[in-house]
Order: sequence, then structure tokens, then C-alpha cells
Amino acid sequence: MQLTLSDIHHTYPGTASPALSGVTATFPAGWTGVVGDNGCGKTTLARIACGELKPDAGAVAPRLVAYYCAQDAAAPPPTLMDFACAYDEVAMRLRRDLGVADEWAWRYDTLSGGQRKLVQVACALWDQPDLLVVDEPTNHADAAARAAIRAALARFNGVGILISHDRALLDALCTQCLFMNAGTGVMRPGGYTQGFAQAELEREGAVQRREAAKREQRRLARETQRRREEASRTASRRSARNIAKHDNDARFRRRLAVVTGQDGKTGRLASRMEARLARANAQVEAMHIDKRYDADLWVDSAPSRRPVLLRTQPLALLLGEATTLRTPALHLNSRDHVALVGDNGTGKTTLVRALLARLPEDTARLYVPQEPDRAAREATRARLAGLDAERRGRVLSIVARLNSSPERVLAGEEVSPGEMRKLMLALGVLDRPELIVMDEPTNHLDIGSIRALERMLAPFPGALLLVSHDAALVEATTTITWRIGRERAEELRLALE
Repeated sequence: MQLTLSDIHHTYPGTASPALSGVTATFPAGWTGVVGDNGCGKTTLARIACGELKPDAGAVAPRLVAYYCAQDAAAPPPTLMDFACAYDEVAMRLRRDLGVADEWAWRYDTLSGGQRKLVQVACALWDQPDLLVVDEPTNHADAAARAAIRAALARFNGVGILISHDRALLDALCTQCLFMNAGTGVMRPGGYTQGFAQAELEREGAVQRREAAKREQRRLARETQRRREEASRTASRRSARNIAKHDNDARFRRRLAVVTGQDGKTGRLASRMEARLARANAQVEAMHIDKRYDADLWVDSAPSRRPVLLRTQPLALLLGEATTLRTPALHLNSRDHVALVGDNGTGKTTLVRALLARLPEDTARLYVPQEPDRAAREATRARLAGLDAERRGRVLSIVARLNSSPERVLAGEEVSPGEMRKLMLALGVLDRPELIVMDEPTNHLDIGSIRALERMLAPFPGALLLVSHDAALVEATTTITWRIGRERAEELRLALE
């Protein structure tokens, strides 16, 4: 069993550019990853594959019984009530493996984002479709929920399409990945890591070919100019106006050149060089390679002159009415890159706020919360609007390095949650922070943006405190781990690793 999409085109009404342009791909049984920047057409492709959206052109064959597990978990799954009332073997196993409690279906509106994702995945797998599309199944999920989702999806036997920014999930499940960019797609074997490595090799080859084409372009330009000048001198020499009245030998040589065709040879050679140069210019123009921003962002930043930014006694923080988070004595040095990890609901954000409150007031800090409130969003937009042209240009350059369009950030009053956090980070760079604190920065970000964030945070010369479920981001940017675990029902404890 497999699904084939052939030369798929689709443009949404009122948009200038197509969402999909000539995409052809085959999806066999097992999992195929679909990856790419936000807005590159991933969800459009998924909806066409499921039959929820009809393409403007192209074919989908065969038509399979499909289930689309959407990225947005705000609305209950369409089969939620049926699943809640089902006690067959499949339903019972899914409840057990995913940790879905019986009452969750009846209080879906009160569930956390991670819990809703577990319910979504359970309903999708219980439906047992021929084609299953899951869109960002691990959004808001902690490490335990991610592991449960990964194990449950691995047992699916049909045609699976996985849209995700979770690189570990893509590597664990997928035998191939469709890398999408601006409405087109290239299928590469393996999970994300293998496919990305192949894409990098292809890019390096393209860069080398472009450099060779540019060298040839410059050579042809020099040769064309030389031929033009030679043709101009030849035309001047064969003009009868420059021959003396009684110079019969010169007149004979000119007539001989006309008869033998030599008088036009130089001009023809110049014309051929002009044509070759035009082809070389067109070849270079057609070679598109995605722009990279690899320059050092922190050239004018330095760690704090204070060797220890923060030192605390053991803390006991109350979470809710009955749970306490206990920590040992903590210290954060001026160059430490620390990951704060733990399951959802274990008090990571509470601890971050407690530590920020204990920082010396003169510490230059940048705090980017998980979900900036309205006041923070408005303050961020107001600060951007008040910058002079030079500083605003620098901020927008950083936004571009983080894989977002500066034009889109400037276009309207509202920007997406992911872009708002990028803008807050970019503005904070202007203040030369000694400490950066980021709480779940990868929520709502595509893989390209996450990798850009890695490249930005890893070389930061100051201190970093990062709260994240993204294992790859944590490994790439931090060297110290603070892990929160549950000792008893009413007590959580922080361990230093």
C-alpha cells in the first residue's frame, strides 16, 4: 500500500504565489516526514493527501481512508466521544500506553496542551485509517508524553505522514523525509538528520558549481570586451574614408577582405562571445542558494565581570496548594549555559521566576517567557517602532538570521507567537545582556528556525538558562543540566547533573 501525489499545484484565493507548485512524492507504508519552514506548504500538502482540499492541478492516487490529526488541539477530535465509549482491545491499549485517563474525554476543555495531544493521537490511532497524517504531535508535550507518542505512532502499520519540528521523533520513525521549500519538495532517504546531511552536501555542491559558473562568467566578460574592442578597430581599419586617394594597395586589400569574408570575421566572433556571455549570465542568475547567516552575532558582547551571577540557599517553592518544589543551593556562573528540564507541571517556570527575582538588580538580563502577555507584546512592538533606522535595521537583521521575514514582522500589529519571541530576543541583543533566560523557545517554531536559534545561543559568551523539552537544542546550546523530578505526590526535587 502506498500513496502517490503527482504534479500537485494549489494556490489559495487572493494570494499572489502558489502554496504548492508541482509537488510529486510517493508515500509508502510506514512514516514519511514532511519538514520545512512555516508557510512552505506542509499543511496544504497534508490536507490534499487526506482529501480535505482539492488541488488546482495534479492527481492523488489511490484514494485511501484517511485521518488528519491537526496541529491545533483546541477543538476536540471528531471521534472523541466514540473513543471515550469504546472498550475494545485497541482502545484499552491506547489508553494504557498513552496514559489517557477515562475522564479526560469528558473534561477536554480543562486539559493541558500536552494532555490534549495525547488524546488527539489516541483517537487518530484508534480510528485505524489507511492514511494517517499527524501535524506537530509533540507540541507542548513533555519528555514522558513525547516518548509515549513516539512508541504509539511506531506501531501504526498504514501510510503515515508526520509533519513535525521534533527532530528526535522524525529520526526515530521516518524512513524518508520530504524537505519542502516555497511550495516545492525534495524527498530524501532516512530521518531528518540523515536527510539534512544530504541536503547540506547538495548545497555545498551547488555553492561550488555557482562559484565555477561565476568564474566562467567573469572570464567570458573579459573576453567579450576584448572582442568588442578588436571588432571596433577592425571596422575602423576597413573604412575607405581612412585610405589615401592614391593608395591603390590599401584599396586592393580592403576589396580582398570583402571577397574572402575576412572583414566580417571579427564582428561575428564578437557576436558569438556576446551570446555565450548572455548564457553564462542566465546560468548564474538561475542558481538559487538559500542565504545563510553564519557571522558572529556576539562580537560586541562579553560575560559579566562578576564571576558568579546568582547564588541561592536551598529553596522550597509552593506549587498550587499541596505540592512543593525543593532545590539545593544553586549558583550560576557568568559563563554557564544551563538547561532546566522536567515534565509538564513540575514548576520549571515558577523556579525561573524565583531565580530572576533573586538576581542582583544591576545584572543585564534578557528574559523571553513561554507565552508573552499582551503588555509584553505591546512593549516589544513599541520599542521596535521607537528605534532609529540603524538600530532597527540591526534588529531586523537578527530576525532574518532567526529564519523569519522582517517584512512580515513589520507588516501588521500582530505577529505569531514564535515571531514575537524572535523579536524579543533580537531587541534584547541591543542591550548586550550578561544573562539570557528563555522558557520553551521552540514552541511554534519550524526546524529551520530552531537550528537558527541553536546557532545563535550556542556561542553566546554570557550565561544562559534554557527551559526546553527539545533534546537536540539542549545538547547543542548547554553544558549543565538542572532536572526536576517527582519524589512523592506532594514533593518535587531539583537535581544538578
